[in-house]
Amino acid sequence: MRPDDHPATTAYIGLGANLGDAAAALGAAARAIHALPDTRVLHASSLYRSAPVDATGPDYHNAVVAVRTALAPYALLSALQAIEAAAGRERPYRNAPRTLDLDILLFGEQAIDTPTLTVPHPRLRERAFVLRPLAEIAPRQVHPEWLEAVQDQRIERLSAAWCEGL
Repeated sequence: MRPDDHPATTAYIGLGANLGDAAAALGAAARAIHALPDTRVLHASSLYRSAPVDATGPDYHNAVVAVRTALAPYALLSALQAIEAAAGRERPYRNAPRTLDLDILLFGEQAIDTPTLTVPHPRLRERAFVLRPLAEIAPRQVHPEWLEAVQDQRIERLSAAWCEGL
């Protein structure tokens, strides 16, 4: 193994968008993630619609994908940010409406806490739009008390077939 090689790891990525054709943006993002080097999408949650949390703007479309990747965490982060940029993502202010948002929620069993990457995602337990789709594809990753704590957040399951063709 070369020093820059990373053993394959299962990671969970949250996808969200609330500008433009959000459902199409998430489908395109899932296909772009699947096309990353040494990466493949293993499972995709249903597509959900949720109200913004700590933000204003239109409702979001959200999903979670499980990937198997040999990319290191920071390489995956960089690749996800490139996919966001290609989708027209701008960051004018915190929690601004967005064409695409891709977050590494979990990266294997790793705990990472740096200025550029925190895994597990620091607000994972506070957001139904992450917990519900994650629980759908990886129920062992979500404690029932976490779901109970976000039960008042508005979220609606839309479709299980949003990213066919992977």
